[in-house]
Amino acid sequence: MTGKSEEAAEDAAGAGEPRTRRSGGALARRWALVRATAEAGMSTAEYAVGTVAACAFAAVLYRVVSGESIVTGLTDLVESALATLS
Repeated sequence: MTGKSEEAAEDAAGAGEPRTRRSGGALARRWALVRATAEAGMSTAEYAVGTVAACAFAAVLYRVVSGESIVTGLTDLVESALATLS
């Protein structure tokens, strides 16, 4: 039961092409755009992993620098530098 109104709506929507062909072209163009720009930046998961890694590195660095041997070594270095200036 095809009436004039259905044919007019089909022509207005996509010049008589089936719905899958019309949306397939748009989907193909969109997918090509996504593939072309897929490596343009980091995703949220990559930011999260990067943030956790940076925090872990900062914690290890803090433990090393605030350790007794480093503090003693830096103190001795500063004292010897000040002794040579006097």
